[in-house]
Amino acid sequence: MFKPIPLNLPPFPAKLSQAQDQVFIFDPLRKKNLVLTPEEWVRQHWIHHLMTAKNYPLALMQTEGGLKLNTLQKRSDLLIFNNLGEKILLAEFKAPHVKITQAAFDQIARYNTIHKIPLLLVSNGLQHYYCTVNFESNAYKFLEELPSYGDLIRK
Repeated sequence: MFKPIPLNLPPFPAKLSQAQDQVFIFDPLRKKNLVLTPEEWVRQHWIHHLMTAKNYPLALMQTEGGLKLNTLQKRSDLLIFNNLGEKILLAEFKAPHVKITQAAFDQIARYNTIHKIPLLLVSNGLQHYYCTVNFESNAYKFLEELPSYGDLIRK
């Protein structure tokens, strides 16, 4: 059973519950309790942080969005849309004990060949990386800080 640990994100009032030998966390996007795994702990921290500190609307977030990569069915950890329904942010989360390596960047880059999203976030809850993608020049640029929702929709 996963025991929640402090992350390098603001704490939030997580709604935890327990049944038998499992701990659950309430997911406001799917509106249900999910088994609390290390990766889910990171995802729920980010959802809350994106809503409260960066003003991303909950209604424009989607978790576990399906995508087909070659012949394989994959799931993206978090997609965020703007008010026009365009994808503006793709996030890949890892458990806190999983180091962020080139493999994580390769994974989100593969997913983004399908999505074509200009802003990427990779985090294990302790380390966070943000980058913008320019599809015309086939280049990316790492950012010091994740833009707020308002900064993205004003462009």
